[in-house]
Amino acid sequence: SETRPFLGLLDPEPLTEVDEEMVSEVDLNTTVTDEEREEILSELTKLEDEISTLRQVLASKEKHHSELKAKLGITPLSELKQNFSKSWYDMQTSIAYKKTSETLSTAGQKTSAAFTTLGTAISRKFGDMRNSPSFKSFEEKVESTVSNIKTKVGSQGGGGSFEEVLSSAAHASAQETPSNNLSEESSDHERTC
Repeated sequence: SETRPFLGLLDPEPLTEVDEEMVSEVDLNTTVTDEEREEILSELTKLEDEISTLRQVLASKEKHHSELKAKLGITPLSELKQNFSKSWYDMQTSIAYKKTSETLSTAGQKTSAAFTTLGTAISRKFGDMRNSPSFKSFEEKVESTVSNIKTKVGSQGGGGSFEEVLSSAAHASAQETPSNNLSEESSDHERTC
């Protein structure tokens, strides 16, 4: 005999003879009289008819529903947008969203304050470093070198190349700080030029 999987009460197909045979095979083990069996089969047939009718009514209602929406200009896309907007609003008004939003806002404020504090600390450190003796000494050497370059360029009247002026300024700077190894190299280079 043919068997098919059980699809539930809303099975679109009415019971077939095969199904009735299965029911009668099951009924052999129970104490159902022939009269009760006929009554159950009759009720089952009525239920299947009602289910079929309800499906037809539902299909008709869904069609009418779609037609009314079309007359109003409501498209599936506009419905989707409206549902999304409503869901977004519902989420924003939820307690969990509000708590999360408040927490993130607080965290952002604390992070901003931390960066401000860090920036202030870095600025203070640069200020301290700029006022330190070693930085002032470096600054003075740079100013002296720039001054020497300006003097050499101005006094030579275009007679020497820029490289010669730089080399001369480096040599003058090296004489001010004899412990500098780079100045020794530049004076060696000057001798070979």
